[in-house]
Amino acid sequence: MLKIEDLKVNYGGIEAVKGISFEVPDNSIVTLIGANGAGKSTTLRTITGLVKPASGKITFDGSDITGADTYSVISRGITLVPEGRRVFPDMTVLENMKIGAYLRTDPLDKDIEWIYELFPRLKERSWQLAGTLSGGEQQMLAVARALMSKPKLMMMDEPSLGLAPLIVREIFDIIKEIHAHGVTVLLIEQNANMALHAADTAYVLETGRITLKGTGKELLENEEVISAYLGKKN
Repeated sequence: MLKIEDLKVNYGGIEAVKGISFEVPDNSIVTLIGANGAGKSTTLRTITGLVKPASGKITFDGSDITGADTYSVISRGITLVPEGRRVFPDMTVLENMKIGAYLRTDPLDKDIEWIYELFPRLKERSWQLAGTLSGGEQQMLAVARALMSKPKLMMMDEPSLGLAPLIVREIFDIIKEIHAHGVTVLLIEQNANMALHAADTAYVLETGRITLKGTGKELLENEEVISAYLGKKN
């Protein structure tokens, strides 16, 4: 579905992404793990058109989207759940969700009901201002808003960041449920243990370069990954 070839991205004079290549097959969960500053978020922002690449190629569903504007990327079926949730605090839960569907012209009711089945707490709080939700509820809302665009590919930037362990497990259960409904997922995570357990394929990104690739299970058992990201076998 998504193919990245020799992607390079610069911030000023700094090369943040140094020629990475990877693929996200249709109906898969792929994760990029790595420390802060490795280039993970920059990669997602480049795919969505928020950052322009210095060189390389991005292909989605067979079409070259390298350097395309964000509107065009979203209209093709890619959506991003940003780091830090970025909900609109002075709008209700339901209003936030509907913003995710701003490119759609078809009825929304069935999708809203499905999302409320995924997130019962959002249904209970549908008329509550998003800024008054807990961190975990705001993360659920950010995912729900992304789903409202009916994406083919959902990219998620650190969905577990700052959340309690119980909520993190709930978020990852929801990611698996979304995938089961046919949505392909590209996941960026510092919580390597949870990400690798969920992933079909995983890549390790270090200082702008991919240093390891394998299935989630293979990287969970890789001694370098255990030492750098897990601390122990899982």
